[in-house]
Amino acid sequence: MKPEPRRNKTPHPVRPEREALPPASHFATCPRGLEALLEQELSAAGAKVVRQLPAGVLFMADAAAEMRTNLTSRIATRILRKVGYTRYRKEEHIYRAALDLPWPEWFDVKKTIAVKVGAQNAPLKSLNFITLKIKDAICDRFREETRERPSVDTESPDVPVYAFFTPDAVTFYLDTSGEPLFKRGFKREASAASIKENLAAGLLLLSGWEPGTPLLDPMCGAGTILLEAADMALNRAPGRARHFAFEHYRDFDAALWQRIKAEAKAAEKPLTGGLPIFGADQDRWVLDKARNNLAAAGYAEAIELKVSDALDLEAPAPAGTIVTNPPYGERIGEAEDLAVWYPLLGDWLKKNFSGWEAWIISGDPLLPKLIGLKVSRRIPLFNGPIETRFLQYRLVAGSMKAKLVPVA
Repeated sequence: MKPEPRRNKTPHPVRPEREALPPASHFATCPRGLEALLEQELSAAGAKVVRQLPAGVLFMADAAAEMRTNLTSRIATRILRKVGYTRYRKEEHIYRAALDLPWPEWFDVKKTIAVKVGAQNAPLKSLNFITLKIKDAICDRFREETRERPSVDTESPDVPVYAFFTPDAVTFYLDTSGEPLFKRGFKREASAASIKENLAAGLLLLSGWEPGTPLLDPMCGAGTILLEAADMALNRAPGRARHFAFEHYRDFDAALWQRIKAEAKAAEKPLTGGLPIFGADQDRWVLDKARNNLAAAGYAEAIELKVSDALDLEAPAPAGTIVTNPPYGERIGEAEDLAVWYPLLGDWLKKNFSGWEAWIISGDPLLPKLIGLKVSRRIPLFNGPIETRFLQYRLVAGSMKAKLVPVA
């Protein structure tokens, strides 16, 4: 005999009020500084952008736009579907608010769950305690309606649940992505100083690099920037090789998903030979990681790699773009050594790359000044928790070629 649906005998302790922000069905997260690029992607995927926020964008989306953003976004970290919002005054209100949400309507009890929370100026004594209370509320709701409860898998859940707290309100989300979207599904190895794939894609887009223009990463590590550039050059969807959490939800439309994937596949450009994309690293072992990653993505023969100290390289073409993430003391490279190396980097650029543009990301405010070249543009970005600057150097050819300038 099917159990009766639970009846909410206790009225909600706090009357829901209108949100201060405009209504939105979804929130996409991204590295801070890339919000404008993310907004462009969401619009292109068929979503209606509502508002940019720090490290994300609020938007409205139907099922097709939700799937398409997960599949095609190079910048997003997660696509979160909003399922609840309420004001609260006490921590006990949060349990009641979570219990009131119809979780069994959204996913089957056999699916595994995990709950994560975030907070901004919220008067909560313990985020761990609140996380457990939300998990208990979800399980209790299932037990009341199905006499079963979902299992918890904190490592790889089918259904990741998020709750975000402000001083007086909480918003509940179902994560439609699952693993972060910067995990493209084919990269096998990372190096010690790897940047995330969505930040690498953001650097390429911010630099203005156009597919077909020669691109060089002289300190490529495990090849993240090269991989993102190749995908952009061939218009390949970054999520083509992975699974998404929305495939576990009751409203998942498998036929629609197949159509969206087919559309993305049809929009790809064929790989008919080599790409004008070049990478180098002085560490042969690290460069082997890049080779493995490129091979896994189908680019084993398309991108030229070279074991070399960056300062021994010559330009692979008369003009092009350098995009690179050199050491700046956070993970590798001692401060004294880097203070000697950065002026040599400036000399190398001046000598070998007239006619090129160089873009360098750095989390150190002083080291780039030692390059000795005039910065044309500075873009603030965050590499995880590290505040960085993305710096443009125009290396003009001919009589106006790049010159070293004194640094105060």
